[in-house]
Amino acid sequence: MSNSADSPGTGSTGSGPARRLRFRPVRILTVAVFALAGLIFFTSFNTAKGTDIRTDSSLLKLSDLIQERSRKNKELDESNAALRGNVESLAESDDGSTKAQDERLSGLEKRAGTQKLTGRAVTVTLNDAPPNATAKLPGYPEPQPDYLVIHQQDLQAVVNALWQGGAKGIKVMDQRLISTSAVRCVGNTLILQGRVYSPPYKITAVGDPGKLQQALAASKAIQTYMVYVNVYGLGWKVTDDGTVTLPGYSGTVDLHYAKPVE
Repeated sequence: MSNSADSPGTGSTGSGPARRLRFRPVRILTVAVFALAGLIFFTSFNTAKGTDIRTDSSLLKLSDLIQERSRKNKELDESNAALRGNVESLAESDDGSTKAQDERLSGLEKRAGTQKLTGRAVTVTLNDAPPNATAKLPGYPEPQPDYLVIHQQDLQAVVNALWQGGAKGIKVMDQRLISTSAVRCVGNTLILQGRVYSPPYKITAVGDPGKLQQALAASKAIQTYMVYVNVYGLGWKVTDDGTVTLPGYSGTVDLHYAKPVE
C-alpha cells in the first residue's frame, strides 16, 4: 500500500502528516541553468554598456595596434635622423680632425649605409598571387594557401642576389639596409627594423644594372621562385630606374644582445 505522504500524485487534505515536497535533480539543474544564463546576460550588458562589442571601434584589433606601432617607429626614425644630422654638423664644425680624416670617415659612412647614395638602380617588385589562383600549367597540383604568398626566403633571395651582383646599396621598401639588417616575415607581412609592411614589396639596389639583373637571373633560389610565378601567378617585376638616391640608414647603430642573468 502506498503512503499518501510519499505519493506526489495524491491530493488528500485530511488529517495526517503534511505532504513532503520532492525535489528532483532535473528541476535543480534547470534552475541552475537559468540562473547562470541570467548572470552571463547581466555581465555582458554591463561590459558592453549598450554598445555592440563586435563592432565597437574603440576596441582596437591587434593589426591596428601593430600598424600604429609601425607608424610611431617611423616617426622616431625620422626624428633620430634629424638629430643625428644636427650632431654631425656640430661635430664637423670643430672636431679637430684633418681633411684626410674627414674624407676617410665619409667613405666609411657611405659603405656602412648611413649616408645617402646616388647612382643607377634596379628595382625588383614581388607580390602575392591572386587569392583565386589556379595552376596555369599541366602537371602541377592546385595551389595551397602557402604557395600564393611571398615568404621571407623569397625576399632574402633577391637581397642576396643583388649583393652578389655588386650592389653598392640596397633599399627595401623605404628603408636602407645595413650589415645588421634582418629581413623577416610574419604571415604575409614584412617586419623590417621595427616597422611593418604589406605586399607588394619593392627592393631597390644601386649598382651596374646589367650585372644586377644577371645576378638575379643566375640565382637558384630565384629560379625556384619563378616556377611559382609562372604556375600560380606570384608577382615578379624588374625595372631599370635610371639614377636614384637611396636614403641613409636612420635607425640606431648600437648592437643589442642578450645578457646572462646574474
